[in-house]
Amino acid sequence: MAKKNFVLPLAPILLGLLVAGPVALGLLMILLPAFGYLPAIGQETLSWQSWTALFDTQGLGQSVRLSFVAGVVTPVIALVSVILFLAATAGTALDRLIRRLVSPLLAVPHAAAAFGLAFLIAPSGFLSRLISPGLTQWQRPPDLLIINDQLGLTMMLGLVIKEIPFLLLMALAALPQLDVPRRVAMARSLGYQPVLAWLFTVAPALYPMIRLPLFAVIAFASATVDVGIILGPGLPATLSVRILGWFNDPDLSMRLLAAAGALLQLMVSVLAILTWLVLEKLIAQGWQLWQASGNRSRFNRSLKMMGFTGLSVATVLLLLSVIALLINAFAGTWRFPSALPDAWTLRHWETTLTSLSGPVINTLVISFVATVLAVILVLAALESEQRHGRSRFTSLWLLYVPLLVPQVAFVFGLLVFTEFMHWQPGLVLVILGHSVFVVPYVFLTLSAAYRRFDPRWAQIGLSLGASADRVFWHIKLPMLLTSSLTAAAIGVAVSVGQFLPTQLLGAGRVPTITTEAVALASGGSRNVIAIWALMQTLIPMVGFILALAIPQLIWRRRRAMRSVT
Repeated sequence: MAKKNFVLPLAPILLGLLVAGPVALGLLMILLPAFGYLPAIGQETLSWQSWTALFDTQGLGQSVRLSFVAGVVTPVIALVSVILFLAATAGTALDRLIRRLVSPLLAVPHAAAAFGLAFLIAPSGFLSRLISPGLTQWQRPPDLLIINDQLGLTMMLGLVIKEIPFLLLMALAALPQLDVPRRVAMARSLGYQPVLAWLFTVAPALYPMIRLPLFAVIAFASATVDVGIILGPGLPATLSVRILGWFNDPDLSMRLLAAAGALLQLMVSVLAILTWLVLEKLIAQGWQLWQASGNRSRFNRSLKMMGFTGLSVATVLLLLSVIALLINAFAGTWRFPSALPDAWTLRHWETTLTSLSGPVINTLVISFVATVLAVILVLAALESEQRHGRSRFTSLWLLYVPLLVPQVAFVFGLLVFTEFMHWQPGLVLVILGHSVFVVPYVFLTLSAAYRRFDPRWAQIGLSLGASADRVFWHIKLPMLLTSSLTAAAIGVAVSVGQFLPTQLLGAGRVPTITTEAVALASGGSRNVIAIWALMQTLIPMVGFILALAIPQLIWRRRRAMRSVT
């Protein structure tokens, strides 16, 4: 008993070290190569040469602008869509439908969603076929640059439709703490229309609670690699994509340029967050003026319409993207402008299955081990919190560190460290790398349910003579089974979608579904790409299905336990 009580307080420390330690180490190890010091390739003198070469790189300004604009525009659109949707649809059937779809939509990895969107909106894509030739008179695909456009608009659209479910999930987790009905009812009693009542009373209290997730969206959007490769412009590409290219260059001296680029990417992401903070101040002042005007109905109808359409359109686009993947995976001959294939076939699956087995096994092993490790650590940290008080190692800021710092800014540094330590890239390093990103999502998903757990159940067990450990295993864990499995499903989805940590920490020796799918982006068959993207989506989907089915199966004879979160 004493040993267990001694070990349990270490869980928050281990949790904090796992999420923040690699980030700090990676940033530290990227500093010296960024200034020309990398003994592994014979560079042992500090210099500004890599920065000079970086700023002399053709198209660097455009790459930086693309990354910065994506980091600001993406969260703006996603946040406005989520806030207006919640304000306009509270308590409606559409609200309940979207809430049910949040988890499945979150399970679609960024790369799979990007491929699906490309198949959907390309000149010869599914949408173009649906309206041709009846509405457009097109007999052949139009000569339009939609995918990989120079402004990065398609890339930002792909990011928006994936970040909306994430922000919506964060908002839905925070809303129960705000007593929304009372706030809205108070504003309604003063004559405000429903949407304005929600915006004036709930939105200001909700925003601080989802501010950190928003910063995570900014960091990801400004430094995305896989979505940038699939949907982003090519000449020049976004900064993060170019950094990856420099790092993979056969000329090892290009790693110095990549290191300097990684630090520049960190600066770009920080600048995007600082810009967001300035926008916060400006919008807050405008918001106060709007509230002070006393208008109780102006724009209510327009805002309601925007709330219904914005998030609904994004959801439909994401669902249609998955449908586009399904169609392409089984399509045979498919001539434009036919809406559906002229023939269906399994030939593409037959030729692809042989190459799927290795990456699928690697993906399952990595996601399972990383998620189990994350769930164990998070449960131990949350239990330690309830027994010994909250630890500074489980503060939200610390847990968000891997999400707030661009991956390219520290994963390269981790690779430099592993090379310095003569550690061989492989499965173990990839699993640990994935855990850095899985742990924060598991904690964010599970902590709310764990902290809402009614302490009277534990008190009953303790009053009957059970130890604190027995109460955890026989009361808390069974009653929190659904929440734990849901957190695990989200952890699996996060792990499956990891591209950069897998590519770098595995040195290309640990192929997964995501790395192989992204590798096909530059010239693979559309049918084969669709199969890989579907497999990338299928594993997280199965995880969510099991998270819902297992409690139903275990508690099939205990109806009251099925709804316990």
